[in-house]
Amino acid sequence: DSMVPAQTPLAKTAAQPQIRLGLCFIPHGAVMANWTPIGDGTDFKLSRTLAPLAPYRDQLVVVSGLAQKNAAPAGPGDNGGDHTRSPSVFLNGVHPKRTDGADIRAGVTIDQMAAQKMGQETPLPSLELAIEDYSGLVGSCDVGFSCAYMNTISWRTPTTPLPMEINPRIVFDRLFGDGATADERLERIRQERSILDAVTGQVRRLEGNLAANDRNRVAEYLDTVREIERRIQLTEKQNSNSSLAVPTSPSGIPDDHQTHTNLMFDLMALAFQADITRVSTFMMAREVSYRTFPMLGISEGFHPASHHQNNKERLENLTKINTYHVSLLAHLLERLKATPDGDGNLLDHSLILYGSGMSNSNVHNHSPLPVLLAGGAAGRLKGGRHLKNPDDTPMSNLLLSILDKAGCPQESIGDSTGLLSDV
Repeated sequence: DSMVPAQTPLAKTAAQPQIRLGLCFIPHGAVMANWTPIGDGTDFKLSRTLAPLAPYRDQLVVVSGLAQKNAAPAGPGDNGGDHTRSPSVFLNGVHPKRTDGADIRAGVTIDQMAAQKMGQETPLPSLELAIEDYSGLVGSCDVGFSCAYMNTISWRTPTTPLPMEINPRIVFDRLFGDGATADERLERIRQERSILDAVTGQVRRLEGNLAANDRNRVAEYLDTVREIERRIQLTEKQNSNSSLAVPTSPSGIPDDHQTHTNLMFDLMALAFQADITRVSTFMMAREVSYRTFPMLGISEGFHPASHHQNNKERLENLTKINTYHVSLLAHLLERLKATPDGDGNLLDHSLILYGSGMSNSNVHNHSPLPVLLAGGAAGRLKGGRHLKNPDDTPMSNLLLSILDKAGCPQESIGDSTGLLSDV
């Protein structure tokens, strides 16, 4: 507000809000009967799995009937590999080359297409986040397919997959710096110094020139930075002081899955708020994940649970896992909605994609996919709708539509046939 010339109506001078893209991937599909809303258009009821998103219903678009045909086998001799194709195809619609060697090839993903344009105005063109470690997965991971296809959802070029970062400390330091080496960062932790201590003088000078509303905005932003830093430092201290005989874990990674995921979402929101980046991807779990969910009363690993064999009890377990992951997405939406941005909030100005490259994980099919959009896309996305598309509509059409709304139009993506007119 302090940047607006005096005596000028704010509404007439406020800059066009910048759209942010958050693209979130979940493996192993969903129990579609419990995912799909009842009814369509604006007259629909959220399903059991999507119930955690009820507070954001008016900024939610559930998109049904989509398919990723290029995540399926291309023909004889291409059987298997669905768990590696699903993430590699998710954001580009391109069938990856079957190889477990160095000659990998897929397609440029929409986050990187957007980053080529939107990312030129921010310190980081894009931010790639994940929860589970992929660094040790090399060679062949799934019936003749390289682990590279399973390790990321972001491809800068057809032959350049981007690494996903799971350590919140490393992400924080990418966003804010202060410590060129691991030793320097560890020394800062030992001294309990905040990165904000280095800019105290500049903040005070800035606040002296701001009106009360803007001083409050600055204070809230800095409080958020300090709180995230505090949580990371606490985790690091707990990890370094632990006497448990556990495998070495990178410093800064919480043991608790929900804490870890929420922290990564908070860092995404903070990066959007500070305009450090406007494009982020997030692998909320990896394909063939064996993570267990004791907090849900489920001892079976995620991947085994996804092969439910239509057993009632196992379908119930998978539904609980699906619903839990959606509840984590709700945390991101809450943070975005609570963060002022221009004449609205970050959720108003964001376009969040959440979904999977697989449908019924028990049979490894890729239609109909569990997919939804959230946010206002800076006024370009109307929420509160369930869009039913004809069966096997290419998901690439949705990817094409997302780029169009982000101001980065493309003629085609993967197997696209055109924009989704209703999105």
